[in-house]
Amino acid sequence: MKTVHLTNYEEMSTYAYEIIKAKLLHVNKPVLGLATGSTPERLYELLVKGYTQGQLSFSNVTTFNLDEYIGLKPADQNSYHYYMDEHLFKHINIRESHIHIPDGITDNAEQECLRYEQLIKEHGGIDVQLLGLGLNGHIGFNEPGTAFSTRTHIVDLKPSTRKANARFFEREEDVPNQAITMGIQTIMESKEILLLASGEKKRPAIKRLLEGDVCEDFPASILHNHPNVTVIIG
Repeated sequence: MKTVHLTNYEEMSTYAYEIIKAKLLHVNKPVLGLATGSTPERLYELLVKGYTQGQLSFSNVTTFNLDEYIGLKPADQNSYHYYMDEHLFKHINIRESHIHIPDGITDNAEQECLRYEQLIKEHGGIDVQLLGLGLNGHIGFNEPGTAFSTRTHIVDLKPSTRKANARFFEREEDVPNQAITMGIQTIMESKEILLLASGEKKRPAIKRLLEGDVCEDFPASILHNHPNVTVIIG
């Protein structure tokens, strides 16, 4: 695991941008695994800037998002479909058919999980997967106690995760109780992983990630077993 300590959020975002930029420029049909939340927002701004300035094209890029809430329509302002459209997709030249986000309003969530796994497989896996770090160590929505062998699955969100995400909703009780998320094994099969972590609230989680044991009580710890992980701290 490579660890990069930077001065601030802007430097962290820029460092991640340069890695992804290189991937877009040198891989023929890059497959990106994307994350949501406040941490990657500046990175997405930089990717949009790279496109508008003519440095980047997304015409051959395929994306897979880590997760989506169950029960929120894509047009819901708190859905991850909406987040990705607002922060990235509607500002770049990516093809709509190349965008993949779990369907949170499907009538058969278990079948959706299988479909999503198959899509990733059909695209040859993910070239670079972007991750944030939950306060309790979750990656994607893989909560503490999730088996390292899991693939895309339905998850019951922990109260701590729902509380942390409540800032995006009018009320905490509006945060959905379940989500569909890539599994830990799915994430670990990515060719390269970038984990971004910033802010004082994340310091205890960062410390445990870097210094703690590999255990299912802290899902991000599995990243120690991946051959190509960069933890970018700002």
